[in-house]
Amino acid sequence: MGAHTEIHASAYAGAFTDPVFQSQSVFRALMDAMARPGTIMPLGASATPPAPLGTGSGAIALTLCDDGTPVWLTSALAQSSVPAWLSFHTSAPVTSVKPEARFVFIEVGGIVPGFDQFALGTQEYPDRSATLVIEIASLTGGPEFVAAGPGIKDQIIVSPNGLPEIFLTLWAENRGLFPRGVDLILVAGTDVLCLPRTTKLRRREI
Repeated sequence: MGAHTEIHASAYAGAFTDPVFQSQSVFRALMDAMARPGTIMPLGASATPPAPLGTGSGAIALTLCDDGTPVWLTSALAQSSVPAWLSFHTSAPVTSVKPEARFVFIEVGGIVPGFDQFALGTQEYPDRSATLVIEIASLTGGPEFVAAGPGIKDQIIVSPNGLPEIFLTLWAENRGLFPRGVDLILVAGTDVLCLPRTTKLRRREI
């Protein structure tokens, strides 16, 4: 009974305490981070969603998701109280059909599916694509990549820690689809680093 009550209660708690102010803060931070790829930005707000969804990802979900944005969750998230929490606070429908999802949430250590399994947009409507919100151990301290492209002056070094080893291959394939393709929001705690599909990455030569 106790455990069931706890799961039930966790679906209703943990949203923003000041929804208008906090969602505006998160939205601004995400827009800035997308406009300046590779730059680490604080979200300026956090949520307390049910485990295993993190505080930053919860804040992003509360800000971006609504009844018109189907969400795909990893099996660990789907089997937790997260779907009920999302439904209660955002009305976002959870889908198991990857191409239907507008937003994809992956917890720390979760398996990152191939990007091409999700909506990539069309040549006419490239914005009809998925945004992947991927939680990782840290936004620094991992393999070093050189990032270049729109929003980056010359180039910038990024070193996200916790992405799959084949990440660079997945990203190169995604870049090759431009203007179609997915966009990434990497999250650690309440900090984010965005990689829109326009960003080019290569491994940094020592």
